[in-house]
Amino acid sequence: MNILIALLLLSVIIFIHELGHFLAARWFKIPVQEFSIGMGPEIYSYYTGKTTYSLRAIPLGGYVNIEGMEVDSKVVDGFNSKTPIQRFIVLIAGIFMNFLLAFIVVVGMVFSSGKAIQNELPIIGGVLAESKAINILQKGDKIKAIDGVTIKSWKDINEELSKKNTQDIVVEYERTNKNYKNKIELIEDKESNKRYLGIVPSYTFERYGVGEGIKESWRLYIKMFANVFNGLRELITGKVSAKELSGPIGIVKVVGDVSKTGNSFLLLGLVAILSINVGLFNFLPFPALDGGRILFVILEILGIKVNKLLEERVHKIGMLILFGVFIFATFNDILKI
Repeated sequence: MNILIALLLLSVIIFIHELGHFLAARWFKIPVQEFSIGMGPEIYSYYTGKTTYSLRAIPLGGYVNIEGMEVDSKVVDGFNSKTPIQRFIVLIAGIFMNFLLAFIVVVGMVFSSGKAIQNELPIIGGVLAESKAINILQKGDKIKAIDGVTIKSWKDINEELSKKNTQDIVVEYERTNKNYKNKIELIEDKESNKRYLGIVPSYTFERYGVGEGIKESWRLYIKMFANVFNGLRELITGKVSAKELSGPIGIVKVVGDVSKTGNSFLLLGLVAILSINVGLFNFLPFPALDGGRILFVILEILGIKVNKLLEERVHKIGMLILFGVFIFATFNDILKI
């Protein structure tokens, strides 16, 4: 089941990417021979008279076969017959659609979850698994006192704990109108030399207004985008070991782990992150990727002519290298299993 969920999510992300190329090509009246979801042997296809829409056996990847991209192509209205700006738009459309999908997902998450407002009262919203209080305190308990000091707000809890340099404290709390008192061992953070009880406050949620919700969605999206970008940058610059590179098997495992939690918001967040990943990866100025082809178009816009035959050879070499990276990433995934 986890594999099916992972493949479905990847198929949606790839479909959106290829749909961007397809729609842009159609806008400029460039003929499209095939729109395929998946790779390998054909399972089903439908020909409309202009384009073949196909579903293939391996649900990893996909492509849009835009006509006229070959060096010697003489197709009427083919890709190479269009202006550099039009070709640039067709090439970047898939990347744009991935970024757009991620933003739409984030907007949906923000508006459906609402704004979290912390309860100022000292009422426990949850107990961390690593807390020594896991079998003592419960969600909904109200902290009344710590070591005899009266607690009136959640802020009082933090202030009182910050003064402690002992390992144990005595916590007085109320549960279903009954009062209890227990000695609880604190969690020690050796790096900060601080001690924690290991509890979190309770929250209520209220709906965002349209303007506020869009603003919060954009903030969350930029943060997510920056995290993915920094991760990719560290991988390219060698700050992160190449052994951390994951392929389809690794992605399936991550999606499976998230789906096991039953948390739909985590799963939606993963869709947004994967979509940004696909968009950024394709934007890399590497031969065979959209970014590599975009680079050659930009050179043409700047008046720098590049031999088309040489460009195609560069892209073929790039494709071989990418295939090698794909095998390496898959091997990494197998070792991790």
